Amino acid sequence: MVRGRLVFISGGVRSGKTAFAENWLCAHAAGRRVYVATGRPIDREMRERIRHHRQDRAARPESWETIERPADFSGILPMIREGDGLLIDCITTWLANEMYEGIESGLPCHRRQGCLEEKVEALLCALSEMTGKASAVVVVSNEVLDEPLPATADIRAYSEMLGHIHQRLVSMADLAYEMDAGIPLRWKPENGK
Repeated sequence: MVRGRLVFISGGVRSGKTAFAENWLCAHAAGRRVYVATGRPIDREMRERIRHHRQDRAARPESWETIERPADFSGILPMIREGDGLLIDCITTWLANEMYEGIESGLPCHRRQGCLEEKVEALLCALSEMTGKASAVVVVSNEVLDEPLPATADIRAYSEMLGHIHQRLVSMADLAYEMDAGIPLRWKPENGK
């Protein structure tokens, strides 16, 4: 099978990223449409957002299968079939989940030497493996780096790592878009066109 395309979509909160990603995937991917959701229902707002996303997907004429995977994307690989179209939503939530893994023991991942870097490498490796099976992998992430970096150490570390991940994803991607007020801006065209 030919390697699937990797598409990266970023943009501000509520900029239309997910709707654009879903439409792109429906138009370009063969096989099942698989939504990889990274949200954890840790509070009322997140439970409501998850419920809303599930209802939206269920109401669409296209069928979607959902994999709830807040961390460790390599665990998705056995669930992927040849030709699937994957939508991973979103990297910002995934990063927060992975950053604070282990917080209940008092030492979250981002404070353990090399832990977060290992998780990022595992993410990028898993995405590369996914494109070996899937017809397309669309990765969504929020753009939170347009403002000055905050003073708090945790938020600064989060922002810096997210910027690093975005750069790596764009370098790997076949296409890269930024959503602005519902309008997709293509920053990395396929085949340099």
